[in-house]
Amino acid sequence: MELVRILAEDLRTVVERDPSVRHRGEAFLHPALPAVWTHRVAHLMHNKGLRVTARFLMVLVRAFTGVEIHPGAVLGRRVFVDHGAAVVIGETARVGDDVTIYHQVTLGAVGWWRDNKRADGERRHPVIGARVVLGTNATVLGPVTVGDDAVIGAQALVIDDVPARALALAPAAVTQATQLRRKAS
Repeated sequence: MELVRILAEDLRTVVERDPSVRHRGEAFLHPALPAVWTHRVAHLMHNKGLRVTARFLMVLVRAFTGVEIHPGAVLGRRVFVDHGAAVVIGETARVGDDVTIYHQVTLGAVGWWRDNKRADGERRHPVIGARVVLGTNATVLGPVTVGDDAVIGAQALVIDDVPARALALAPAAVTQATQLRRKAS
């Protein structure tokens, strides 16, 4: 019954946090909700030793939603994946409660050349605290920790720990006014 309660909470979260969704019926059509729901089931299967079946479920949902969440990853309650496309969450990632994840976010490892040297069970992916916002195309790599209530801005690359309530922002585009010159005719 706990799983059913968590799935219902996920549905309510979509209604509460996506301004384009007006009611629960519409929330069922949210593009990333099937990925979160399927992950919750696949994670239970993964923990019971049904790793291949869990991976297969997540491969299917990735083809359908564009969201790739390894069944070994831990998602907290009320995690909201908005827009879903190209979200990747690695095997040893841990995502806290009430986290918002926008599209093209990666919670990944550094790379096989480094990770193959780690001991089995050693963390390779980030730990994301509670109430964190991960902006569009944010990339958080390696066994780093992002503290509670932090904001990782769009396009940010995080490879070191981020303290609680901190902002990790990518450089903004530089806008310059220019005069268009006309060729003399």
